[in-house]
Amino acid sequence: MLKRITLIAVTLLVTLSLSGVAVAGEDGNKRKGKYTYRKVYKACNARGEVDIAKPTLNPDAKTQAQWTSVFENKEFAEFGCQEEWSQLSDKELLDIYSYLHAHASDSPTPAKCK
Repeated sequence: MLKRITLIAVTLLVTLSLSGVAVAGEDGNKRKGKYTYRKVYKACNARGEVDIAKPTLNPDAKTQAQWTSVFENKEFAEFGCQEEWSQLSDKELLDIYSYLHAHASDSPTPAKCK
């Protein structure tokens, strides 16, 4: 009986540990997000829609909650470059979100695009 209880407890512990790792893996890649965010504006600039290739919004332009709202509702109009934003995959959007959210004005490490 004790062996069964121990086996069940160990099984539950392993299952919970693995599910925590799976949830943690759903975050995007901040480094790729920064690169993709800049790449969008370079392409937009090359097309002639914007004057400069630098992104119009810095990560610290909004709070983490505001970035979450923008990406949950997919409200990308304020970014400009609609054609480029509409061509991004869900993975690329997740990466950009991770970058902007991690460096928002209320984050521990706010940042501006340089």
